[in-house]
Amino acid sequence: MFLRTSVLCVFACLCVFAQAPSPNTPAGRTLKAWLDAFNSGDRAQMEAYLKQFDPARPIESQMNLRTQTGGFDLTAIDINERTRVEFRLKSKVGERNAVGKLEVKDAEPAAVVSFGLRPLAAGVTSADLKINAAARQRVIEGALAMLNEYYVFPETAAKMAESIRAKQKAGEYDAITNGSVFAEKLTADLREVSHDRHLGVNFSAAPIYQGTVPGPSASERRRQLESMNCGFGKPEILTHNLGYLKITLFADPAICADTANAAMSALAAADAVIIDLRENNGGDPHMVALLSSYLFDKRTHLNDLFHQKENKTEEFWTSADVPGKRFAQKEVFVLTSARTFSAGEEFAYNLKALKRAVIVGETTGGGAHPVSAHRIDDHFLIGVPYARAINPITKMDWEGTGVVPDVRVPAAEALEKVKWLATLKW
Repeated sequence: MFLRTSVLCVFACLCVFAQAPSPNTPAGRTLKAWLDAFNSGDRAQMEAYLKQFDPARPIESQMNLRTQTGGFDLTAIDINERTRVEFRLKSKVGERNAVGKLEVKDAEPAAVVSFGLRPLAAGVTSADLKINAAARQRVIEGALAMLNEYYVFPETAAKMAESIRAKQKAGEYDAITNGSVFAEKLTADLREVSHDRHLGVNFSAAPIYQGTVPGPSASERRRQLESMNCGFGKPEILTHNLGYLKITLFADPAICADTANAAMSALAAADAVIIDLRENNGGDPHMVALLSSYLFDKRTHLNDLFHQKENKTEEFWTSADVPGKRFAQKEVFVLTSARTFSAGEEFAYNLKALKRAVIVGETTGGGAHPVSAHRIDDHFLIGVPYARAINPITKMDWEGTGVVPDVRVPAAEALEKVKWLATLKW
């Protein structure tokens, strides 16, 4: 599966903490503004916050998280700098915990540069975030060994190793004593060479499971997907008989095929179909193939994945049979944004290469390589892209470049642009 490491997982249980104040810095004030809007549960207040501080962030993800957690209490500040703050949160519902990082521009208002949350285990303190020289050395050696063994481009892995060792020799890592900061620095330095947005080092203050990195159980995964309707919005018929479907995740069809089939079937009577991927961060290429099957009247080759370590190619084709009607003769529009990523990009790239859809919006994020997680030690793991997409038509993929739209407009204007285009046709 294509993965995004920024996706918020299920939180671990945590003991009760007292509420902590937000720092009186640009980063701290933005954090407080986010918490106030998030905890209010009011959509209009959340929209106002995003418009002012973080306009690229999808509001639906924020509102869904608010529903799951009931809001957050700020329990601790671990790093307090003028434009950067790292903090810990406790959910108001379900005793779930997270650690967050927020970086802002040094301005008023202090717009968000990056913001992320991840799970935090019980009993973690600031001391648990600290690392020493031995840990830095161990992580570097482990990360480079994993890249050498698994990375999809061996020659690039060698170049990354050379760059990291040069930076290490120059002392660029010597002053870093925070594990999270060290993981971010390594990630940035690796991507500086590879330009691979799926590649990254991650830090966990709590010990990482020994052996295969565990994920949620099958029943928990099903519950998670069903709670979000498998990433599908409600199908709609807009003016000019335009079918509209928003998809925020390409979910596992073993769980979500029925939801996908029902959503596509609901658009069968439309004269044209709009697939909105502006908030889609990726998912499963098998779901990409399932949905694409509705758009072709014959079995069609969509994409290949070349697995470097096994030296094998996995092919992805549309299905010969789907429940309900196909849209093979209907015009298709795909809406994209700079946040559209991974499998979301594959869907757009495949259809563009096959001249089956008009892509409207912004150039996408540029992440084409599926990734697997590898444990380095008790507190660090690395996500290593192990395969690459090869389109059967272009013989290339969208890694580092993204999918360039046919009609370029700001993402917020993409839907209205398609509606305007429809007035010219019907």
